[in-house]
Amino acid sequence: MNSLPNFDERIERRGTHSAKWDMMEPLYGVPSDSGIAMWVADMDFRPPACVQAALESMNAHGVYGYFGDDRAYVAAIRWWMQHRHGWEVAPSSIFTTHGLVNGTALCVDAFTEPGDGVVLMTPVYHAFARVISFAGRKVVECPLAVEDGRYVLDIPGWDALLTGNERMMILCSPHNPGGRVWSRQELQEIAAFCERHNLILVSDEIHHDLVMPGHKHTVMPVAVPEVMDRLVMMTATTKTFNIAGAHIGNVIIPNEALRARFQRRLSAMGISPNSFGMAMATAAYSPEGAAWVDALTGYIDGNRRLFDEGVNAIPGLRSMSLEATYLAWVVFAGTGMEPGEFTERVEKQARIAVNHGPTFGKGGGSFLRFNLATPRDVVQEAVERLKGAFADLQ
Repeated sequence: MNSLPNFDERIERRGTHSAKWDMMEPLYGVPSDSGIAMWVADMDFRPPACVQAALESMNAHGVYGYFGDDRAYVAAIRWWMQHRHGWEVAPSSIFTTHGLVNGTALCVDAFTEPGDGVVLMTPVYHAFARVISFAGRKVVECPLAVEDGRYVLDIPGWDALLTGNERMMILCSPHNPGGRVWSRQELQEIAAFCERHNLILVSDEIHHDLVMPGHKHTVMPVAVPEVMDRLVMMTATTKTFNIAGAHIGNVIIPNEALRARFQRRLSAMGISPNSFGMAMATAAYSPEGAAWVDALTGYIDGNRRLFDEGVNAIPGLRSMSLEATYLAWVVFAGTGMEPGEFTERVEKQARIAVNHGPTFGKGGGSFLRFNLATPRDVVQEAVERLKGAFADLQ
């Protein structure tokens, strides 16, 4: 079975209940008939053929009962983590959640109390702050520093910000929206920071398979084995294989005491797995899925080069160097424009729906986030539209 699709194929997603394409007009005012959707983080590509085959097999059987016997599913997760990331995962440490936003919410609920502080390295994925706030916890923003156009840690500054009321840190690794792959040394510094402040470390590594050629992601348990007693890992097939609608993710907890606390919350909320997601994930974590991911990252890297070359040629715009994810983080500060003006040019003149930088927290105000996981001619069209929208600067 050939699992490598034609990533250049345009697949019409309008009118398919696609959040990305069908919601850009009501949310951003970008016309659905002529706009380009480059906001929410899902891809415009079909998943590997093995995933489609798994769903077709379920459909052919025609009975959709409760999912049972997860041995193949667990084995697939363990195989993937061992072969792709060099991480030996114990079967008893794996919990299945309805995606990783749900996993984040469960972690906040299980490991903190109302009023506790939860640390974020901002700017960062906006759903973290939303979940923390709605749970009655306090978002503690530790801003990232920028050196030579890329994000770096500011551990001394973060030490000074903490009050002792913080109980958890949520790490985004690789970083969304900045696209950083944290080095082993940086991961060790983050782990030491959590040890020093007695924080449970929740490492969201949903993008850890989407790494550009020339870069290497290291999962936290491999980078810092000694952090296992306070570590909660979050991984998923959803971003890697473009199956976000399956709403499935894994919370992997090495420490037995933390596992017991998490299990109590999971049981109290009556959460059980989605059979379609389980089948899709089992199929995806396979040699065929691995070959598809390798082809995908090479294609996205080509989109990245095309986008960066075009955007960086526009005076006042600069795209951060993308080391992982498929999300370009573009700073508009050099234009001298207020966020409302450059955002309006992108959305009204270029007709591109994008994520607004301020939603990612401190440091995001002069940025917009662009999704590059789309056919290359769409990326080229977006670049040309951006050049037109900022033509007066050239």
